[in-house]
Amino acid sequence: MNFVDRMVGVFFPEAGLRRRRARALLERAYEGAARTDGWRPRRAGASANTDHRADARELRIRARSLVKNVPYITHGLRSLVSCTVGTGIEPRSLATRGAEVLDTLWSQWVPQADADGIFDLYGLQAAAYHAMEQDGEVLVRRRVRRPGDALTVPLQVQLLEIDWLDSAKQGSASDGGQIINGIEYDLLGKPRAYWLFSAHPGEYQGRPLRIDSKPVPAADIIHLFRPNRPGQGRGITRLAPVIARARDLMLYEDAELQRKNLETRLGLVVSGDATQMSNPPDSFGQPAEGGDGKRTYGDLGVLPSGGITEVAPGLNMQQIEPKTSSDYAAYVKLQLHLIAAGMGVPYESMTGDMKEVNFSSARIRHIDFRRDCEQVQWLVLVPKLCMGLWRWFVDAAVLGGKVSQADYGVDWSTPRWDYVNPHQDVRAEADQIKSGLLSPSESLRRRGYKPDQVFAEMGRDLEKMRSSGALELMRLFMSSGQVSAAEQADTTEET
Repeated sequence: MNFVDRMVGVFFPEAGLRRRRARALLERAYEGAARTDGWRPRRAGASANTDHRADARELRIRARSLVKNVPYITHGLRSLVSCTVGTGIEPRSLATRGAEVLDTLWSQWVPQADADGIFDLYGLQAAAYHAMEQDGEVLVRRRVRRPGDALTVPLQVQLLEIDWLDSAKQGSASDGGQIINGIEYDLLGKPRAYWLFSAHPGEYQGRPLRIDSKPVPAADIIHLFRPNRPGQGRGITRLAPVIARARDLMLYEDAELQRKNLETRLGLVVSGDATQMSNPPDSFGQPAEGGDGKRTYGDLGVLPSGGITEVAPGLNMQQIEPKTSSDYAAYVKLQLHLIAAGMGVPYESMTGDMKEVNFSSARIRHIDFRRDCEQVQWLVLVPKLCMGLWRWFVDAAVLGGKVSQADYGVDWSTPRWDYVNPHQDVRAEADQIKSGLLSPSESLRRRGYKPDQVFAEMGRDLEKMRSSGALELMRLFMSSGQVSAAEQADTTEET
């Protein structure tokens, strides 16, 4: 009770009682919101863009350093890319007219898509997603080409690190919009332009480059990032929650390595009359002196294995033995588990440690990780990256006169997932198809196959087998296999 409350209580008891009741109601119902525990979060109440402007660059630099220098961080990020993008997320046109033409043009354009000539289009997908997770965001720029460039469609795309975006560009736009962290927004808050440098600001050619930024229309830019907060205009690296922990683990491992190196050397502490030791003299016949003016004494030479070495009387020698850390392995493993959880990657996939893995735990973790990857595929990569590339491609096909009208209808096939238990998984999926809970096309799409291509290939194979007489042989093999399976099941039941 403060001074004012005490005085009110003395002169106006009823009013003082009401003040005490009101103050009790103001006590926080959630213990986590108490301000008496000393917890003061940084920049409490700041917007997502303010947080990004303050920390994103430093986080990005540190994340890149970890990916370059820490093996398990590198492997964990590679696992994310291989499971989420794999060999590419492929489209199938659903256009009412010219669908087959668009599919053919796409397959021909894939190896031509990269403006830098490094990747094909699916390699660009993997590189873009890798940059998104490492840096938090990445840019893909449309490059319209001339008809004389001999491309399937007059289009190429360029992958740009987020460093190309002038994050220092802030303020009001000419027509009432805003420029926030290098992105120009219109009055409705929709991106209108991206202020890009003419070259990478980190490029060094004997001397630092002097470059300026210019606006590029938002229609020519795919800004790939994963927003975590409403109103967030820029992305934060996936490694942000584990950067400090990974660095601390690196320092701990370095200290342990130094201790191990020290153990490999025989260090002695000599007490007594050290002048009795034989020492290699200097050029004047005197024992060598160190930088502090004190005499230094040589080592004992090569000690014989299992032998007895005689030393001068009066000398006491004690070997330096660094204390070992008995819980080193357990501590490192715990930290790696926490880092893997922060990255959203299975511990086994990040470290390659399979000692404690069994079938049940592997299956459960596989399912969780698959759901996480599918969420990124269908909520981030497909709507932001893949659909943006497809619209540019269709527009370029219309511009090049390959198709008559722009129809953006498309179906996407993500990389197939390997079975954890192939026999049981296939039988369960077949039962779903038989019961009408799953269509064959959907089953094929889940596995990363294009249903139309599979059905066409199966039809051609069936015709070949029927004409060659192999169909009857296949039926014989299948019937014999079913009989064998039935006999085995009967034997198992009897047993």
